[in-house]
Amino acid sequence: MQYFYVFLVGGALCAIGQILIDYTKLTPARILTSYVVAGVILGGLGIYQYLIDFAGAGAAVPLTGFGNLMAQGVRDAVDQYGLIGALMGGFTAGSAGLAAAILFGLLAALIFKPKDKS
Repeated sequence: MQYFYVFLVGGALCAIGQILIDYTKLTPARILTSYVVAGVILGGLGIYQYLIDFAGAGAAVPLTGFGNLMAQGVRDAVDQYGLIGALMGGFTAGSAGLAAAILFGLLAALIFKPKDKS
């Protein structure tokens, strides 16, 4: 049953994004940014953890999960280091994902040759 919940929540997040792309004038970049900000807000309020507990990777893997990870990192760093933790907590918590994105982006740029959109 857990797989169903993962699929349901992850699919719902993707479906909402697709609806926003199809029926609004929002660009994909704005929608993705909005997802991260929503994850930060819900994570900062402590609400998003309940969704992760319910749906596991269906809630943790999408961009809202990344926002939640950053909020959790800031919260933990503030508890440990004080106010300076607000500046470094998000980077510390998300460093592995950011490093992987940069590395795989670089590898893709080296392997594939971009073409003009003409």
